[in-house]
Amino acid sequence: MHPQSGESAPLRRRAVIGTALGGAAAAALPGTAHAGPRPSSEARSASAAPPTAGAKRPWKLRNTMGSDRAWADFLHGQDLVWRRLPTRWYEGPFLGDGLLGSMVYQEPGANRIRFTVQHGRVQDHRPAFGSGWGTCRLPVGHLTLDPVGTITAVAWRLSLWNAELTGTVTTSAGTLTLAALVHDEVLAVRVTAGGGERVVWTFHPEDAVSPRRVQEDPPAGYTPNPPWTAKTSADGVEQVLQPLTGGQTATAYRRDGAELLLSVGHSAPSTTAAETDSLRALRRAKSYPALRRRHTDWWHAFYPKSFVSFPDQRLQSFHWIQLYKVASASRAGGPVMATSGPWLEPTPWPAVWWNLNVQLEYWLIHGSNHPELDSLASTLRQNQEQLIANVPAAYRSDSSGVGRSSDMFATRDVGRPGTGAETGDLTWALHNVWLSYRHSMDEGLLRDTVYPALRRAINYYLHFLTPGSDGRLHLPSTLSPEYPVVPPQDTNYDLALIRWGCRTLLESAELLGVDDEAAPRWRDVLARLTPYPVDADGFMIGADTPYAQSHRHYSHLLMVYPLYLVNWDQPENRELIIRSVEHWHALTGAHRGYSYTGAASLYAMTGDGDTALAYLRKFFDPTTRYPCQANTHYTEAGPVIETPLSASQSLHDMFCQSWGGVVRIFPAVPAAWADLALHDFRTQGAFLVSAVRTAGRTRFVRIRSLAGEPLKVKHGLGGRLTALLDDGSPARTQDLGDGVLSVDLPRGREVLIHSGSRPDLVIAPVAVAEPGAAWGLP
Repeated sequence: MHPQSGESAPLRRRAVIGTALGGAAAAALPGTAHAGPRPSSEARSASAAPPTAGAKRPWKLRNTMGSDRAWADFLHGQDLVWRRLPTRWYEGPFLGDGLLGSMVYQEPGANRIRFTVQHGRVQDHRPAFGSGWGTCRLPVGHLTLDPVGTITAVAWRLSLWNAELTGTVTTSAGTLTLAALVHDEVLAVRVTAGGGERVVWTFHPEDAVSPRRVQEDPPAGYTPNPPWTAKTSADGVEQVLQPLTGGQTATAYRRDGAELLLSVGHSAPSTTAAETDSLRALRRAKSYPALRRRHTDWWHAFYPKSFVSFPDQRLQSFHWIQLYKVASASRAGGPVMATSGPWLEPTPWPAVWWNLNVQLEYWLIHGSNHPELDSLASTLRQNQEQLIANVPAAYRSDSSGVGRSSDMFATRDVGRPGTGAETGDLTWALHNVWLSYRHSMDEGLLRDTVYPALRRAINYYLHFLTPGSDGRLHLPSTLSPEYPVVPPQDTNYDLALIRWGCRTLLESAELLGVDDEAAPRWRDVLARLTPYPVDADGFMIGADTPYAQSHRHYSHLLMVYPLYLVNWDQPENRELIIRSVEHWHALTGAHRGYSYTGAASLYAMTGDGDTALAYLRKFFDPTTRYPCQANTHYTEAGPVIETPLSASQSLHDMFCQSWGGVVRIFPAVPAAWADLALHDFRTQGAFLVSAVRTAGRTRFVRIRSLAGEPLKVKHGLGGRLTALLDDGSPARTQDLGDGVLSVDLPRGREVLIHSGSRPDLVIAPVAVAEPGAAWGLP
């Protein structure tokens, strides 16, 4: 069963798309026969209008999380807390608004507190020196709070509900009481002094040199950017100006009594606009209270878009911190997340990594119902010309790609199959964007981003597929990301992406009403592409290349997760799946945090929640080499943001899955989690799911359709079912077997499914059965 299976819209008037379609034309698909939005959603909805406004509903969920007070109380229990002064970036509080980021910890080797100042748009603009040096993220600087006395204690809390750090610093001279937040590209801090303390701030600009210098010397011919300069404006605003080759970074800050406000601007190719931008943002902020009102309004609207509660306190808090983290690191329309998000530190990876990091960073936004955080989709939409320029000139008429790492504009050449290059990363990133489409059913996203970009990414592969003596199509040598041996041909990573891409393009053309002249080729590839190389241990890396060395990535298992091309609904493949995952983890040594989160999601797909949880807990086990850190961040040779975010997706995969055209309720809940509550969990098909599990049993499922897509739900309920629409009428259903129910659910309508007498329809936090300490340094 293919993960996109489901009904397709009726064929409509067709347009032919030629293989030479390129550039901006590919983004807009001019001349194609879009007859407007897909008619099926509205058509299916017309026959079943929602209940009349004001009418008494026969059933309704009672959501105890329906007030700000309830949310404030619940999230207070998930906050990070510090009773010791953090000394590293992966111990301290972190603040951000998707662009500007700050982490708070002790100034190394000094009696000061550092507030880092970094910005997701600040990068170099010299592509000749590669993504590690020439187009890398660049440091901005940091503030220090310099006390009079010796720091003896801290008492800090990072409030998730308010996205604000508050607390005290106790010194031998007195106390400093602080509050800090980041909003609208402004870092705002308010500090008052008591006893013999004073409030002393110092801004320390940092050289605009790649953070990669902690690992290696710069490449030949590289010259540092010019030195920074400082000035003070007539109204007392101080500015640090960092000229760049082809751009500018400007940091503006001002003190006003107890308050300090700071903003960072970046411009390219302009070498002066950043100065104006940073001043404008600072003046717009006005004051800490004014900025805080806008800031808390945003966050108080953010959290209630979905809700999940389960009885493991430490993991529950972790999950909510990841939602805070991703919203602090990414907003749609902003820069795609680099490996450390907006919290840049010295690192070997000061860029965007496309062979795993980007994909893992964004998965949790779908189920948590936060499409407003999807800067990956907007990045690929805005930079399609650059994706074309990344492939060799001979292929630019119909192909696109991106290399392993790039800047925020996806600037990085991609290698050619046949040279052992890594070529599939754009296709995998487009799977994330396709997930965004499937969770929203936004036809514009499919038409303007997924379809044209995926068409070009697959075209690049098609130039190199060649028939062998067996009559099958084969791909010359490509790299399975980070595996040290390059297969001579038929790398499983790429075969999985080619299959997924061709199927997705065929289904997308059908949905969009496009008669694409490349469609026969996609069908031929699906019919003749060589099978995945497999041996006695399961899926191989590629032809003649077994999985024989410990490997942190699961790139050779992509067809199982997250593509679900080979999945648990195929009984003939179950033994192969388990054998492959067991062998992957049997060879230890290279495993990292996301090796454990990946295994957790793989086992969740099989329905084995206990094994999934056991693997997930390895990521939190301090005896492993690379565990989750005190503030839920993660580090290997440098800071990286993707693994904790992927751990939240592993939890999602235990709670609710949607692939193969089926929404699966509580598919892999560990036995220890007898109680669980979901509310407005978003799934493929644009459904919002609410469900409650108590004493180990699913009590009810409520599903709301946002798009009128076909609904098949594996509900987990036993006994005789009741399925009611929101007007009290029985829903039209069909039992498809294996616990799957087909429900006719028009757009904008809700269905309640339960067994036996109607249970209490209450959404509320569940009781903690496994207490745990707060994150931070409690």
